[in-house]
Amino acid sequence: MTKVDEAPKARLEKPAHPVPKEARTRPFIVEFYGSAIAKKWLMAITGIMLMGFVFAHMVGNLKVYLGADDLNHYGEWLREMGEPIFPRTVLLWIMRIGLIGAFAVHIVSAAQLTRMNRKARPDKYESPRDYAAANFASRTMRWTGVIVGLFVIFHLLDLTWGATGADWTRGEVYENLVASFQRVPVAIVYILANIALGIHLYHGGWSMFQSLGWNNRKFNDWRRLFAIGFAAIIVVGNVSIPLLVVTGVVD
Repeated sequence: MTKVDEAPKARLEKPAHPVPKEARTRPFIVEFYGSAIAKKWLMAITGIMLMGFVFAHMVGNLKVYLGADDLNHYGEWLREMGEPIFPRTVLLWIMRIGLIGAFAVHIVSAAQLTRMNRKARPDKYESPRDYAAANFASRTMRWTGVIVGLFVIFHLLDLTWGATGADWTRGEVYENLVASFQRVPVAIVYILANIALGIHLYHGGWSMFQSLGWNNRKFNDWRRLFAIGFAAIIVVGNVSIPLLVVTGVVD
């Protein structure tokens, strides 16, 4: 073998140096936040917080069936909650700010995750079978989320600040609620919005377990039952109030 032939062999036998890792330019928490896993975790955690609020809010509103005194007393208790440690309404506003923050994080994470998914898969479903595999609730999550967000704004204007034209008196929760729901268009808005909320809750209740890594075929039936049951309870409980008020059962 000539020296010319030995040169390539020597280069091949020479040990390769490991490729140096790129220096991290951003803190770990910032890099993690930019990942899809972080977005899913944030959506799941804030979703759990919002689901807890939705359930507690519904239970409190169902006091309308106990009469004006019970519902008005409940509304006053919310304003006095935390006294004397906190001044009147302070703890209520802390909870409101926390919920607003959770709502904002949930929306931003959902929007960012949607953009990331679109970049990963720029083409739409290639076949009707792929489209059918994504159920109606998952396909409409964006739109039901928008509907719920707009409804929350209307709900605050209507029953918290009395800015939608109905007879409204501060502190008279029962009377304000009945006066608002006696308007047929408003009752219809509440009913349709809560149906959209139920669809959103169904898919959210199903997918949050997967987002948190609790995805096991053994528990899929329980996950589905939980999602269906929770969404159904919220829809039936919330829709029953405007439906019975507008039909005159509750006055």
